[in-house]
Amino acid sequence: MALSGNAIIAQSGGPTAVINNSVAGVIETWLDQDITGTIYAGISGIKGILQGHIIDLAAQEKSILAGLRYTPGAGLFSCRYKVSAADQVKLIDICKKLNIRYFFYNGGNDSMDTAHKTYEAAQSAGWEMCVIGIPKTIDNDLPFTDHTPGFGSAAKYLATTVRETGIDLESVSTKNKVTILEAMGRNTGWLTAAGALAKRREDEAPHLLYLPEIPFFKEKFLSDVENVYKQLGYCYVVVSEGLNDGVGNYLAAAKSVDSFGHRQLSGAGEVLKNLVEVKLGIKARCNTLGTAQRSAMHCASLTDAQEAYEVGKAAVEYAIKGHSGLMVSIERISSQPYQSIMGQIPLEKVANIEKKLPLEWINTEGNFVKDDFMRYANPLIEGEVEIPMQNGLPAYVSLDKSRGCIRI
Repeated sequence: MALSGNAIIAQSGGPTAVINNSVAGVIETWLDQDITGTIYAGISGIKGILQGHIIDLAAQEKSILAGLRYTPGAGLFSCRYKVSAADQVKLIDICKKLNIRYFFYNGGNDSMDTAHKTYEAAQSAGWEMCVIGIPKTIDNDLPFTDHTPGFGSAAKYLATTVRETGIDLESVSTKNKVTILEAMGRNTGWLTAAGALAKRREDEAPHLLYLPEIPFFKEKFLSDVENVYKQLGYCYVVVSEGLNDGVGNYLAAAKSVDSFGHRQLSGAGEVLKNLVEVKLGIKARCNTLGTAQRSAMHCASLTDAQEAYEVGKAAVEYAIKGHSGLMVSIERISSQPYQSIMGQIPLEKVANIEKKLPLEWINTEGNFVKDDFMRYANPLIEGEVEIPMQNGLPAYVSLDKSRGCIRI
């Protein structure tokens, strides 16, 4: 029997192009159920809930809620905040005051840790509440799920960018003969590997890929680039922001860390650009896409958007059946034709665990991926999202944070 009470949903971590599809899936499914409680949103994640920044989503315009399905960014706003023991006590007190019996948290590795801690805190306090984690991350590094919502769209955007800029590099006679594109992904190479999807011919970009799963050595990199350059007269390289020497030393990283102990990664592409110019004497260019990789709804995958909605829908369906302490997962049934179903995995098995790109999917030279990755990733970038346009630009929406504010 479903619990009698209200629900709350919040997001944390870096957004994706389709993260708001998951929110829409939760809201629409909740409102379609025969449950008397309302659904709240924690504005700016768990931090916002703790600070009392909570709104009643039922007070929002229906057109705005519907528009979340084609709007990038974190529609409920996000945070990076590690909860303390005192925070957990305060959080459960807030849930009791608002009679929150369903807690949905949308995010990646660190967010699943927060969801797990919330589940444990509710149990310790004797507060009956269903806690469900809803996966997202362009890094595709959550374990026990075939893939993660957000990855397919980021992969599609990156592969599209590689194809377009690869054509540019090949076609223009300039001094810049080496292009290095830096991809996000921290400690996993899923997104970097997606650059390979752009390749249709042996001589077409990208020519080289470097992933954090394989120790990176500058001498080997320079040799690879020089060989391609001698053959083609130009070279296109995709590298991960998390390139490292295999013993924990990043090629480029800030000294400071966030609340979860992660160092800010950026600059690997620029380091390698300078290395090519100094050591090989070849003019190079570095393209760093940054947050464009997770914001490009105009290049989103329809498959990705639909699955992002489905994980939100499944979260509500699992919760009202009494399931708790789990993350919704995606299980692949087949690749051709592509089919998937929603599953579940205990939060304790997911929190703070990274799923690496399989080493057997990387070539023996350590500078490209095999067809195994192509077969895995190709179905995830299929289809296009239809976006309403206004004056030639996407007509994205945003929540009215002043509507439905809740006082605690």
